Amino acid sequence: MERLGIVGLPNSGKSSLFNALTGGSALVAAHPFSTTETTQGVAQVPDDRLARLAAMSQSRKVVPAAVEFVDIAGLAAGASTGEGLGNRFLAGIREADALCLVLRAFEDPNVVGGSDPLEDLGVLDLELVLSDAATVDSQIDKRRKAAKSDKSLQGEVDALERAKAELDQGIPIYRSSLSSDDKVTLRSFFLLTNKPVLAVVNLGEDQVGEPDAVIAPVVEEMGGHGDVLGVSVALEAEAAQLDADERAELLEGLGLGEGALARVARAAYHLLGRRTFFTTGDKESRAWTFRAGARAPECAGVIHSDLQRGFIRAEVIHWDELLSIGSWNKAKEAGKLRVEGKEYEVVDGDVLEIRFNV
Repeated sequence: MERLGIVGLPNSGKSSLFNALTGGSALVAAHPFSTTETTQGVAQVPDDRLARLAAMSQSRKVVPAAVEFVDIAGLAAGASTGEGLGNRFLAGIREADALCLVLRAFEDPNVVGGSDPLEDLGVLDLELVLSDAATVDSQIDKRRKAAKSDKSLQGEVDALERAKAELDQGIPIYRSSLSSDDKVTLRSFFLLTNKPVLAVVNLGEDQVGEPDAVIAPVVEEMGGHGDVLGVSVALEAEAAQLDADERAELLEGLGLGEGALARVARAAYHLLGRRTFFTTGDKESRAWTFRAGARAPECAGVIHSDLQRGFIRAEVIHWDELLSIGSWNKAKEAGKLRVEGKEYEVVDGDVLEIRFNV
C-alpha cells in the first residue's frame, strides 16, 4: 500500500487530522514537536458507489478501499540544515509516496504559531527545496563524470540540470516547468519536492462558512499543481469520535454534508494514482484498489495471486449500468456483461467477475 505523508509546521493540526482520518492516537498538544516519530495508520475511503452496490446485492459484508497515512514529525524553519527535528522530518518525507501539506489558518491565542496558510506553505516549500538543492548539487557532478563513459546517463544529467535551475529559483519540483519525463527520471534521486501534493488548509470554526476566501491565496500559489481543500480539523476530529448517525447529524447541522474527511481520503487516494474496481454479491461487496492503467490480470491479482496466474477472462460492467439493470444475473441475461481479455485496461468504477483456471 502506498503512503501519503502528512506534513506541517508545529501546531498546524496535522496530528489531529491524522487521528481523525485513521482513528489513530498520535499525541496532540499545544506545544511544538509533540510528534517526534512517524506514526502510520489506515483510513477507509468513503465511496457511495460501493454502498449502492451493496444495497442492490443485499450484501452481508461491505469492505471499502483504504489509503495509508503517515503522521510525520513537525518541521521547523532550518530543518534542511538540521534545526528542530530536521533529519527525522526529512527522512519521514523521503519514505512517503505523496504529501499532504497541512497549513494553519485558524487563530488561537492558546496555541503557539501563526495563522497565515500562505506563510506556512512558503516555509514548507523552502525547507524541502533547500534539501533537494543540496541533493542535486551532490549528485550532478558525479553523474556528469559518469556520463562521459556511459552515454545512457546523459538523460539523468540533463534532468538534474533542469531541476537545479528550478530549485535555485526556490521552485519545488512538483510545481516547476519540468516535464513528466524529467520527473520520472528524477525519481531515483528521491527528491522531496518531486512528489504529488495535496494542501489541506486548517480552518477555524468561524471560517467554515466561507472557506474559499481563506484558501484562495494557496490555490493561486499552487497554480493548479495539486488539490487544495479547506478543512476545520477540530470540528472533523470531534465528529469522528461519534457514531455514524450522530456524526451525520452533526455535520448536516453545520452545513458540512458528508464532511471534509471523506474528501481528504478520496483526494489522497487519487493523488497516489489509486483507482477502484468492485466485486459484488450477497456475501460481500468490496472495493479493490488498483494502480491507474492496470490491465485485467493485474487487477485479478489484487484479489488473489491465483486469479492472476490462471486468468482466462473478466466479465465486466460499469457500476452505474449495473445499478440501472438491478442485478448481476439480470445484466448477464440481458447480454450486458462485456467479456474482456488480458489486454483490457480496467476503468475506475468497473465491476468485475474473474474467470480463471489453475
